[in-house]
Amino acid sequence: MATTTNKQQFLNQVFTQLKKKYDRTPEPVARPVLEHLIYAICREGTTSEQADIAFRKLKEGFFDWNEVRVSSETEIEEAMANLPNRSEKALQLIKILQEIFELTFSFDMEDLDKKGLKVASKQLSRYQALKDSDFVIAWVIQHGLGGHAIPLDRPALRVLSRLGLVEAEPESIEAARSSLENVIPKTRGAAFTEMLSHLALEICVETAPQCGSCPLKSDCPTGRAQVETQMPPANKSGRLKSR
Repeated sequence: MATTTNKQQFLNQVFTQLKKKYDRTPEPVARPVLEHLIYAICREGTTSEQADIAFRKLKEGFFDWNEVRVSSETEIEEAMANLPNRSEKALQLIKILQEIFELTFSFDMEDLDKKGLKVASKQLSRYQALKDSDFVIAWVIQHGLGGHAIPLDRPALRVLSRLGLVEAEPESIEAARSSLENVIPKTRGAAFTEMLSHLALEICVETAPQCGSCPLKSDCPTGRAQVETQMPPANKSGRLKSR
C-alpha cells in the first residue's frame, strides 16, 4: 500500500504513463442533471464509447424519460444490449426514474445545482436505487454539478488495488475515492477516470491480465511479479538456459 507521502508522486507517474497510451481527456458535455445520472448508470463498469451507444439508443428509442420509466425491463435491456450487467442497469434505471417521479412528479433535478455539493451528494444518496452506486453519485457531482469527484467502479478499483493504491477489498468505495480526490487535482479527474477505465477493460482484466503490455508494468507491484514469473529461468552462471 502506497503511503500518503509518496501517493501524490506515484499517481503523477501513473497519470503520465496512462496518458502516453490513451491520452483521453473527454470534452465536457452539457446535459440536464437527470441525463448525467442516466448516463452514469450506462457508464459504470465500461467505457464512455460503450456508454455513448446505450445512452443514444435510450434517447432515440423512447419518446421521453417517462416512457422509459413505464417500459418493461426487457425493452430497456434491448437498448443497453452492448453494456455489461445490462439487466441490473435496466432495473436500476427504471427504479431511479420511478423514485424521482414519485418525489417531484417530474424529472427536473436542476435544483441540485443550487444546494451545494455536500447537500446534493446527500440527496442523491437517499435514493434507494443509488444506495450501492457511489460511482453514479460521483459522476453526477463531477460532470453534472462541476464538483471534484473521482468516480470509481469495480474495474477501476481492481486496477488501483493491483497498483497498491487502495485496499484489495476497501470497506468503503467512498473512502477509497476520497483518498484519491485528496491527491488528484480536479483538472485531471475526468481524464484519470477515462484512462483507468480503458486500462481496466483492455489490459488489466479480472482474469489473466496482460501485464507484459501494460504501460504501468514497471510501477505496478502485481505487474512486476507476474512478468518475473513468466521470465525463463537462469542457470547458475546467471545466463538464461537455452532451450
